[in-house]
Amino acid sequence: MFANREQAAHQLAERLQSYAGTHPLVLAIPRGGVPMGKIVADALGGELDVVLVHKLGAPDNPELAIGAVSEHGAVFIHEQAQAVGAQEDYVRREAETQRQILQRRRKTYTPGREAISPEGRTVIVVDDGGATGATMTAALHTVRQEQPRHLVAAMGVAPPKTVEALRTEADAVVCLETPRAFTAVGQAFVEFGEVTDAAVIEALRD
Repeated sequence: MFANREQAAHQLAERLQSYAGTHPLVLAIPRGGVPMGKIVADALGGELDVVLVHKLGAPDNPELAIGAVSEHGAVFIHEQAQAVGAQEDYVRREAETQRQILQRRRKTYTPGREAISPEGRTVIVVDDGGATGATMTAALHTVRQEQPRHLVAAMGVAPPKTVEALRTEADAVVCLETPRAFTAVGQAFVEFGEVTDAAVIEALRD
């Protein structure tokens, strides 16, 4: 579907052109969402920052997302979490572990400054894609608490069910591709290499 994240980002920017001129705050989800967020922010004349959230993995399968947590401690739990053995104590411990990691990551990504406030602004949360939507949902919950004027979720790819669920969390959702036979975000990209912390720092410094 996409040659790489860059191509997807340019397509997202085209779909988001109605926000050009509003000086939107583009909050990218690290790490894969950051190079895309940079392109979107530049195309719309916006400002770039990161919203730090991390998925919570299942007890016996860390790659299976049962929810997500934000750097401020806001937790979103998927409705199927208990079915895979994620009891309350486990979720609490896992969320605290990931929150501490996110706080260290904030100091690494934006040293010497606080996160940019979304209050009263048009905010576009960008990621390369999502499976369950847990990470994007946690990001939207986090941003919503800071009272943006208008909140948009923007992604390259996600299954239809995830996109529909996100419509209850954001004022608008833009998702370029919604394949019914969804297996992973990477399936939508020919090139889907890892985005390094160094690349995130460079994007935020520009």
